[in-house]
Amino acid sequence: MSVTRRRLLGTGVLTAAGAAASAAGAARPAAATTAAQADVAIVGAGLAGLVAARRLVARGVSVIVLEARDRVGGRVYGLPLGNGSTSEGGAEFIGPTQDRIAALAAELGVRTFPTYNTGKNVYWRNGRRTLYATDGFLGAVPPDIGVVELKLAMTRLNAMARDFPVGEPWRHAQARELDADSFEGWAHRNSFTPSARFLLGALIHATMSIPSREVSMLYMLNYIASAGNESTPGTVERLIDTKGGAQETRFVDGSQEIPIRLAAALGDRVRLNAPVRRIAVDGAGVQVTADGITVTARRAVVAVPPALAGRIDHSPALPARRMQLTQRYPMGSVTKVVAVYPTPFWREDGLTGQVLSDSGPVDVTFDNSPPSGTPGILMGFISGSYARGLDAAPPERVRAEALESFVRYFGARAAAPTHFAAQRWDTEVWSGGGPVGYAPPGVLTDFGSALREPCGPIHWAGTETAGHWTGYMDGAVRSGERVAEEVGRAL
Repeated sequence: MSVTRRRLLGTGVLTAAGAAASAAGAARPAAATTAAQADVAIVGAGLAGLVAARRLVARGVSVIVLEARDRVGGRVYGLPLGNGSTSEGGAEFIGPTQDRIAALAAELGVRTFPTYNTGKNVYWRNGRRTLYATDGFLGAVPPDIGVVELKLAMTRLNAMARDFPVGEPWRHAQARELDADSFEGWAHRNSFTPSARFLLGALIHATMSIPSREVSMLYMLNYIASAGNESTPGTVERLIDTKGGAQETRFVDGSQEIPIRLAAALGDRVRLNAPVRRIAVDGAGVQVTADGITVTARRAVVAVPPALAGRIDHSPALPARRMQLTQRYPMGSVTKVVAVYPTPFWREDGLTGQVLSDSGPVDVTFDNSPPSGTPGILMGFISGSYARGLDAAPPERVRAEALESFVRYFGARAAAPTHFAAQRWDTEVWSGGGPVGYAPPGVLTDFGSALREPCGPIHWAGTETAGHWTGYMDGAVRSGERVAEEVGRAL
């Protein structure tokens, strides 16, 4: 039986837990001691796994998708606000050249609307609040003494990324040299003022939620180069901008609506509450063992981040390079906070709701209000060392410190939201951080090609394996499409 939108919504209000459970009506939790067979077993019901399943089913291939959580979507998540509605707790924005996620949303009937970007942004630096226009002559950058240096460095980065082997950075002519360096090291050699160095570091904090000393320069160039498509080179601006950039557009019903609709169409091929513990390979194919279910299949697709994939036991053991990769590809550190107000009062003050700050814990914000503008919703990122510093803190402290940040940027009215919620990705056992797995210095040149290289009948997907738009929803969709084609050819 098909799952209608009314069944997905239940009472008509979409909540993260309710929507995912309804999508499983459909995607039912796995029963104890179930044995099943399929052509392909897929580990993970995020965008990559669900897109792969959809593509394979369209080819007449039988699939079973095993998901550890009690919901679908992975790092795409509608965060319950405590008032019967949700806001974006995970990936939410799309922009130009993110063609595959845009096409998929259109195909599924998931509508989009522009991110609110009218007015001025807030720049908080050295205890001082400055407002700036997003359409200045230097672009959407804050007014700081280091901006000219920043723009020169961005120009160098774009030039270095222009003819880059997207998705295969280890093939770059200077791969070893670049991979031996951190982005922080490069930034310090290509800037001189503290302001410019802060702004360059903010590129990493805002996109990967890590300190710039932790990421390989080779990885960063690949990340920039990936922010385009087959005909459009990636640029720093497309990564960080709202207008014309990766934060330009949002989904009317939230981005989790996409995996919910994908899961609804797949029906009982999707099994929830089924974390995969072991994959055994023999001459006939694979045996994938999860809590409550064992699937015998010809092929397996593992569509989770490398760090999580490394938790799965394999018999026989995976090739050494693949095992070593999963030990060296950590997740970023991020908490996403959402505060709800009767109205978006910051708009009355001529503000976009967007902030860049050198003070935590919230260091980047956006206006996450719905298309109607009511209620007003502020979203903030707690990233990198700020997130790590609060990982062991009680929820009350996270709320208090986040609201203190909002008051600093938007005034006293931000102190009293009607609802507040936080998605702490670092403490979420089936994510282990966010928004993306990344490569520290020295990893890509020795182990990077193992990201996508099949291990016998085991194939790999997930946004970390993507060429274009790695780290984003578009990259996840592209990886699902790629692995479906790869598996289809192998069957």
